[in-house]
Amino acid sequence: MKQDQQRVMLAEDIDRSLSRVALQIVERNRDLENLAIVGIHTGGVFLAQRLRGMIEERESVQIPLGTLDISLYRDDWSLATQSPVVKMTDLGFSVENCTLVVVDDVLFTGRTIRAAMDAIMDFGRPRSIQLAVLIDRGGRELPIQPDFVGMHLSVEGNERIDVLLREHSGVDEVVLDSSPLK
Repeated sequence: MKQDQQRVMLAEDIDRSLSRVALQIVERNRDLENLAIVGIHTGGVFLAQRLRGMIEERESVQIPLGTLDISLYRDDWSLATQSPVVKMTDLGFSVENCTLVVVDDVLFTGRTIRAAMDAIMDFGRPRSIQLAVLIDRGGRELPIQPDFVGMHLSVEGNERIDVLLREHSGVDEVVLDSSPLK
């Protein structure tokens, strides 16, 4: 680990936080028949899969799972690159009259979540959309707040949160990186 990096969550912390979030989702949504979970690429998809597994195991139900790519819905995609890498959106269920729990790894400005809501509306009109995030780092530019949070962190604008998940990185940890941005 570099000098400018600090681990803020280890694998057991992530598991504990996700377990708590899964329980809160069940407590808030008694009608699990109309509940679906949608992960935002990339980290949100892995977290959504884990949350779904925890809920299904605990409640002995089957919860629809979707994945969402918001690349072309972002209001800033042209600032990042002229050729965004588009991933798969898969909502293999009707979102009409459904309670959707949208899952992402880190909530920062709120722009990703706004883009996710725009993308979802292209598939129909859900009854409600709730937001679950592993890390809420503050710094909102839009009035978007999570319903379920694994951990709140106060992070400076120049600091970065890296969520490393075993499905992609081979390890579960959350790292605060204070190194100067390039």
